[in-house]
Amino acid sequence: MQTEIPVHEALRIVRQHAKPIAETERVPLAAARGRVLAEDLAALCDHPDVANTAVDGYAVRAADTEGASRENPAVLRLVGESPAGRPFSGALGPGEAVAVYTGSPLPEGADAVVAVEDTRREGERVLVFKPASAKDIRPRGDDFKKGEVLLKKGDLLTPGRIGLAAAMGHAELPVVRRPRVGILSTGDEVVAPGEPLPHGGVYDSNSYAVAALVEAAGGEPVTLGRARDALPELKDQLAAGGDLDLLLTSGGVSMGEYDLVRRLLAEEGEIYFWKILQRPGHPPIFGRYRDTLVFGLPGNPVSAMVVFFLYGRPMLFAMLGRTDPPYRRIRVRTGDFFKGAKGKVAFRRAALFYRPDGGFVAKSAGNQSSGAIRTMATGHALVAVPPDRNLNPGDEAWAIPFDPEALGAPGLPEQF
Repeated sequence: MQTEIPVHEALRIVRQHAKPIAETERVPLAAARGRVLAEDLAALCDHPDVANTAVDGYAVRAADTEGASRENPAVLRLVGESPAGRPFSGALGPGEAVAVYTGSPLPEGADAVVAVEDTRREGERVLVFKPASAKDIRPRGDDFKKGEVLLKKGDLLTPGRIGLAAAMGHAELPVVRRPRVGILSTGDEVVAPGEPLPHGGVYDSNSYAVAALVEAAGGEPVTLGRARDALPELKDQLAAGGDLDLLLTSGGVSMGEYDLVRRLLAEEGEIYFWKILQRPGHPPIFGRYRDTLVFGLPGNPVSAMVVFFLYGRPMLFAMLGRTDPPYRRIRVRTGDFFKGAKGKVAFRRAALFYRPDGGFVAKSAGNQSSGAIRTMATGHALVAVPPDRNLNPGDEAWAIPFDPEALGAPGLPEQF
């Protein structure tokens, strides 16, 4: 068992033990958002499948409009129209024009389009005031061609990628099975929200916050409720989870008499590491109980969320085989004093503000106690304070936004 390990080593170990999930399933497009593609995806058609027009106007032969101007317009005979879904059935001859609309198939015989604002219609005649051009024609396969691989295994299915898959002709998509993640709170003092709060009790925020973080990372949260401070009950609750890819517990990982998760792993399981050189979130434990990976999160709500965000999220990304990074880093300038920690990286909750001259300023989100959960709601990011130093206003630092889609350079906090 390793203990008191640095941040980058803890990250390496959890990713090492996060085995990719082999099981896949097919889901309809409407249910694919947020899933991870299980195999490369090729287009089933050209897009567009025929040459079409990019503007409203008239399809013509370029030779018929050479030298056209407002003073000397080309005069063409209107022989039909080609709305999207009802293409013109004939062929365009010399001196003829066909009315087209954005997305209309280009009629046979046409090689140019003139925009409607550069024309005037007079009955069955079309007056053209400038030479027609091929620049407003989108050729067949202009966006992509049949057989072209446009989406890769491991891609997160965003709205844009789902739209692309639909345009490629796919009604269903192969996706990786979501990791099943058990979530278990421990402690006699923990009470479900909505119940009367006894003296010295605390509402169970960890289960709900961590479940939301699991879902945001692509996992399937399996809520196992609460285990009291008794080893037999803890074992019963763990057994109730069934077949899990990962078990998350909160509390019971420190050095006290009632820290039963640590005791259970030590006596009947395997411990890969215990304690990380960081604050908040110093005492997490990571190991295996029977056939299930177990990540014991600290009981303090901020510590539990920060530890899962920094290590649990990359674990799930690795299990899913995702191609995108689990979080991003941005360079910020501090607008407040951020206290460091002796021998540890301090992750301080911060609110980010965009500077008029470019870049972000990070200001403290408030109380930095590991029990002050409000700052996880009001803050936007974690500012990393290197070991054995403080950050003063005006210093530069790395910040990790909570929003995974926030702008910033891709990267993992392997060194601070």
